[in-house]
Amino acid sequence: MSNKFPLAKILILVTILAVPGFLYYLLQSKGENRYKPLPIFGPKEVAKTFTKKRGKLIPDTIFHVVKSFEATNQKGDKVVIDSIKKQLLVVNFFYSRSQDIVPQMYTNIKWLNQEYKDNKIVRFLSISVDPIFDNQHVLAQYAKQYGAVSGKWDFLNADTNVVYPLARNQFFLNALENKRTGEFIHSEKLVLLDAEHRIRGYYDATSAPEVKKMGDEMKILITEELRKIKAEF
Repeated sequence: MSNKFPLAKILILVTILAVPGFLYYLLQSKGENRYKPLPIFGPKEVAKTFTKKRGKLIPDTIFHVVKSFEATNQKGDKVVIDSIKKQLLVVNFFYSRSQDIVPQMYTNIKWLNQEYKDNKIVRFLSISVDPIFDNQHVLAQYAKQYGAVSGKWDFLNADTNVVYPLARNQFFLNALENKRTGEFIHSEKLVLLDAEHRIRGYYDATSAPEVKKMGDEMKILITEELRKIKAEF
């Protein structure tokens, strides 16, 4: 009996081993944007520490991390952002009395929430810029209207002394009251935070294609987070 391994079997084995790596290369180098790592937004600084890559010491980067804040949700429960661990956050600012932009936003956010309703890694936070009117009762009714379940999709109330600086200095978005008209100014953006609370994307919540894009890019962050969890074991 011959001990030689058949050439055909060798070729099949090489193909099996090579194809996954080649596909990964295509997705990383040649694929569309959704296959590439998402950028990290906000100010950054060079750290005094280094990481060795391919024999060279590369300075580490310190990225902007959204600072913790405390608010109350539609059930009256306290929500502290730093207590939310190992989850992606979809954040937006709103006020319930809006008759134009906010209903457009929530039509799309409701769709996104439905897409990820069973995914425990994803959580939604909607922060009111009109906390005097948007009390717990109003937020509870608003949450019910859009099928929001507390703990998964929280509608939050906090003092404007917290909310306005939070929007401007942490999320880099507008949030203020127009004293002349009594209306509120806020951004229509959805902000995507990774599990470290770094900003990974801004999306126009009034645009269905933009929100669909966000849903696709969230899958990248979910994959990143699952890899981190796996690496801990």
